[in-house]
Amino acid sequence: MKISVDLTLSPLQDDYEIHVINFIKTLRDSKFTVLENPLSTQIFGEYHELMPFLTEQIHKSFQEQKICVLTMKVVKTDRSDYEPDF
Repeated sequence: MKISVDLTLSPLQDDYEIHVINFIKTLRDSKFTVLENPLSTQIFGEYHELMPFLTEQIHKSFQEQKICVLTMKVVKTDRSDYEPDF
């Protein structure tokens, strides 16, 4: 089953920017489709492949930070080709 995941990583520390950049670069280097905007990053793929990958990358990111919030929305469909029609 294809899924779309919307992620917002919010490190609660002064050097937050480097942690966000490193997390996004890791997502970009994966085999999955990644789209970015100023507020969040979306990643798309097969559920059984994408979720273990995200679990590992989130864990690594959390280990590098003191305090962090990650907001994640999962949609059961591939929305990577979405274009507004209005």
